[in-house]
Amino acid sequence: MSETAIKGGAKATNDIKDIRLADEGRRRTEWAERSMPVLRQLRERFTKERPLAGKRLAACLHVTTETANLAVTLQAGGADVALCASNPLSTQDDVAAHLVNDHGIKVFAIKGEDHATYYEHIRAALAHRPDITMDDGADLVGALHMIALNRLDDLAPPVRKWIETLSAADRKALVSGVIGSTEETTTGVIRLKAMAKDGVLQFPVIAVNDSLTKHLFDNRYGTGQSTLDGIIRATNLLIAGSTVVVAGYGWCGRGFALRARGAGANVVVTEIDPMKALEAQMDGYRVMPMEEAAPLGDLFVTLTGNVEVIRVEHMRAMKDGAVVANSGHFNVEIDLEGLKKVAQGPVAAREFVDEFQLGGKKLFVLGDGRLINLAAAEGHPASVMDMSFANQALAAEYVVNNAKKLGKDVHRIPADLDQEIARLKLQAMGVAIDTLTPAQRKYLASWDMGT
Repeated sequence: MSETAIKGGAKATNDIKDIRLADEGRRRTEWAERSMPVLRQLRERFTKERPLAGKRLAACLHVTTETANLAVTLQAGGADVALCASNPLSTQDDVAAHLVNDHGIKVFAIKGEDHATYYEHIRAALAHRPDITMDDGADLVGALHMIALNRLDDLAPPVRKWIETLSAADRKALVSGVIGSTEETTTGVIRLKAMAKDGVLQFPVIAVNDSLTKHLFDNRYGTGQSTLDGIIRATNLLIAGSTVVVAGYGWCGRGFALRARGAGANVVVTEIDPMKALEAQMDGYRVMPMEEAAPLGDLFVTLTGNVEVIRVEHMRAMKDGAVVANSGHFNVEIDLEGLKKVAQGPVAAREFVDEFQLGGKKLFVLGDGRLINLAAAEGHPASVMDMSFANQALAAEYVVNNAKKLGKDVHRIPADLDQEIARLKLQAMGVAIDTLTPAQRKYLASWDMGT
């Protein structure tokens, strides 16, 4: 259902579920804001300085209470913001309504939207003709580059049909009008670095995920807690005493493995990287190939950012009643298409749980193989997203101030900004730390002082 909101006499067309949900969205967004002191401080500065004034910003992010606080911060900085979802199941409809009703922000997102609607919302964000894009999975940037390279057949139909109505000059202006972009997640950064390596990247991109105050905390503590939360909400399973197979031991996998073990699970890790596998082994987990883990696990969770991590041969080997979930960005880590070809189902066992019959055994897939922490739960806690979204806000400001100096490559936020976010977070938590003495500074800067 399309909704139209009036804010300050200006008309903004949106596509959300129900504007009447705004009050609940406002209450929940305000609750999240209590745990986001760093972003709150940035909003106060942005309100005074207006560093994004006159800039159109299109964001493709999970539409949650935490994202709402980011969007309002960007708007306070002067940006004209349009927001669409980066996952069909991650939108919180009451939050979308709140942003439209109370802030006049353009929102195109409905929880459970189908494939065509998802890409119609991507189209709507691109039609905002952004100066800056903000991605969680590189959907906006990916579409812009297919347009730039004239690979229109690779665009989703709603985007392709719209682009075909534009002149060559308008298409060129759409891409060239983007002065820079930011990327939130590991999966998106991998895509973007591949584009930069191939020399096709059209504008500079800030890899927010590479900031220490993002991946060391969001990926590890945020994903760890929220993934377990989503699985428990979807299934009400007891984790204690079960065997949990964690596919991938990057920062997300480490965080989830830690939380699963803390809940009493026997944790098995599968990996393709010998260094990460060695680390998992020395962290006290059993490490083995997925082929060996498949018959052992009660619960399987993929957190790799790669395709077909759990394949049909693995699912055939799983025990009766095994549960399979994904907490990587896209729903490609579990081979669901292959499963549907050889199994009966899916049949809804309960909300966010699909039952398949495979070789006389039952197999349960959670959240259609999409991000279970957002499909069945609320995503990361606001406190950890405070740092991630402080990075996003500062990255947008950094793009505005430095776009002409930045090359068409993937860049990190400067280390001093990363450190400042950590300092502000500690300050908000009431934690004090030591500072270097003059003698210590001299020692660290010298090469001729003996032992």
